[in-house]
Amino acid sequence: MKVHFLGTGTSQGIPVIGSNHPVCLSSDPKDKRLRVSVWIYDEDFSIVIDCGPDFRQQMLSSGCTHIDAILFTHEHADHTAGLDDIRPFNFRQGDMPIFAHPRVINALKSRFDYIFATENRYPGAPGVIVNQVVSQQPFQVRHQSVIPVDVLHGDLEIYGYRIGNVAYLTDVKTIAESEIHKLKGLKVLIVNALREEPHLTHFNLTEALDFINLVAPEKAYLTHISHNMGFHEEVQKRLPENVFLAYDNLEITI
Repeated sequence: MKVHFLGTGTSQGIPVIGSNHPVCLSSDPKDKRLRVSVWIYDEDFSIVIDCGPDFRQQMLSSGCTHIDAILFTHEHADHTAGLDDIRPFNFRQGDMPIFAHPRVINALKSRFDYIFATENRYPGAPGVIVNQVVSQQPFQVRHQSVIPVDVLHGDLEIYGYRIGNVAYLTDVKTIAESEIHKLKGLKVLIVNALREEPHLTHFNLTEALDFINLVAPEKAYLTHISHNMGFHEEVQKRLPENVFLAYDNLEITI
């Protein structure tokens, strides 16, 4: 199994438009971050988690040419705004299976009504096959089992996902003890760490590291990183030896 980090930034990305922050002016490619998304694939399946506004660019950069399903963590624009750009996949492989919380499906129907239209569809509009994700109910993408993980993004109920020995959690602020058992025995945990200062709806660095210690994966990768975290090279030096600051187009093999 391989994990390809399509984007590792926050809702604004890095560099932030018009910002003179030193990280936004950095020449290090690892300090340039598209909106957060990940591609997890093997010989038997190809799954993308979240489809943000940088989706087209991410597909071109990664070389991804086939997707069996797109899983959505939640409905915020930095995780959903690229849905129209699935059209090239539609033309090659047909309607795209999508998996999401029922609330997220309703939000997508509101924002992308033409995709979900049942009458007078615009020719060439993207096509999707809707699958609702239900708490505590694993589901299949081809022959691969996916386990939804209930977490809270502030007060908003959202999903992380465990796929084999990899778990992907983004925009997490809190998680119930009852969900921790789903994350035991991981080889890789991917989790958000926005910055060092506390935030109302996201893990900061300390919270993310405490969570990693609790789950105890073999390795952990931090994502959904803002420019306020600091320079990639400097932050990485301060992390535990099994924790890594992810960066765009990093690919790891499990």
